[in-house]
Amino acid sequence: MHSTAPRLGTLVANLPIGILVEDAQRHILAANQAFCDLFNLAIAPANLTGQSSAECIERVKSLLHDPDGFVRWMEELVTNHSEDVGQTLHLTDGRVFKCDHIPVFVEGKLCERMWLYRDISERQRVRQQVKVYERLSAAVEQTADSVMITDRLGRIEYVNPAFERTTGYGRDEVLGQTPRVLKSGKHDAEFYRHLWAEVLAGRSYKGTIVNRKKAGEPYTAQQTITPMKDDDGKVTHFVAVLRDITELLRRNEQDVEMRLAREVQQRYYRGTVRVPGYDIGGVAYPANETGGDYFDFFPLTNGHLAIAIGDVSGHGLRCAIVMAEARAYLRAFAATSLDAGWILTRVNRAMEPDLERGDFVTLLLVLLDPKRQSLVYANAGHLPPGYLLDKTGEVASTLPATGPPLGVLPDYDYVCGDVLPLGAEQLLLLMTDGVTESIVPEEPESGEAHAVAYVTSHWDEPARQIAEGLCHAAQAASGDQPQQDDITSVILRLEQKRGSMPPI
Repeated sequence: MHSTAPRLGTLVANLPIGILVEDAQRHILAANQAFCDLFNLAIAPANLTGQSSAECIERVKSLLHDPDGFVRWMEELVTNHSEDVGQTLHLTDGRVFKCDHIPVFVEGKLCERMWLYRDISERQRVRQQVKVYERLSAAVEQTADSVMITDRLGRIEYVNPAFERTTGYGRDEVLGQTPRVLKSGKHDAEFYRHLWAEVLAGRSYKGTIVNRKKAGEPYTAQQTITPMKDDDGKVTHFVAVLRDITELLRRNEQDVEMRLAREVQQRYYRGTVRVPGYDIGGVAYPANETGGDYFDFFPLTNGHLAIAIGDVSGHGLRCAIVMAEARAYLRAFAATSLDAGWILTRVNRAMEPDLERGDFVTLLLVLLDPKRQSLVYANAGHLPPGYLLDKTGEVASTLPATGPPLGVLPDYDYVCGDVLPLGAEQLLLLMTDGVTESIVPEEPESGEAHAVAYVTSHWDEPARQIAEGLCHAAQAASGDQPQQDDITSVILRLEQKRGSMPPI
């Protein structure tokens, strides 16, 4: 045995992996510098010789995520004289080791054990990165938008299947070409000069372009061109993403049908409702002929009142139809229950078969109990949430989402939020994201705070006037730019009359 140690020591010292060799009684025969480095042992490998392996394990096990499991694993191998190759060890510092245990037998008798440790952290990192690249590649290949990658000179190096479907050009037909192959003649030289000036300067370009398909048919696309830079900040490639919006524009041009739909939709908006002791008002300003925003007031059993505000994804005729369907289902199910969560659950399940892929509706339903001066609500993914405000502008309560938007999860069971008392010096503010994103266009994330500040500063005005003023403020903030989104708000509070309170 003693003659084996020098030979083992020479071999072990020169291997690039961490090695520990112990005898049958678990005394260390040899270890190398790689082993000490892996386990942060500030000791020369030669000084480990003769020590008990158990002592060494106690010194290193704290480095592992599961030290007790590591010890049990080793003890089981030692007890059973089992070989184990490829065991994965996760360290608390993020490193990952592969460990092999190899028992050495001579004439059927165990004489030595070898423990081999390899740091595979970099291999794991690369493997994970490869998976990310594979997922990214699959996403680009499967996306419905056309994707085109060119070099700095505009030579096409890649197009995805959506590009082939949209343009009619096969991949082999355009590789090595430039985007001029799609040129429609609808844009002048100044248009392209501005586009190239932006992207060559390293700035993303967003705009609408009319291209031409292989068969000669023009189509309109929303395009985003993003410059790709190397480590030195030099632009090397461009990634263009184009979405064919031809059909969308064609639908928007159907003015007569849209105006008729708007006339029908406008009948749904009731700006005021009369509930003794309460002041309630709401307004909606669609961005197009028809909009996706929705608000409603309607009476329920036992004197309760339903107040709803919602937002259908997108704009236009289809949104108006979805909104009308949501309104009909909401009123039908609300007539049979005062459980706001149950009502949204039934509306969701009824609408889901009729919604196209990607369609959804956010909907916040508030049930007012006038006698108890309290509110209960359920929120299907509607943002911003409702706000119960004090006259000072402090937010007494919010009405956050209690479930996802309608149409996302067909079997979802919605629940009610907390019962909220409505005080004499409080006000309920409901609105759509068109308000918050328009009222401060340069800082949309602060839109909710600005909306609250507006309401507080106009506290003494009637509810309908506050709601209308808030929407006008959001419209005015956009300046001369066309309104980009539907804008809707609803206000509810106790009537501000001296000596008058709602009936209890």
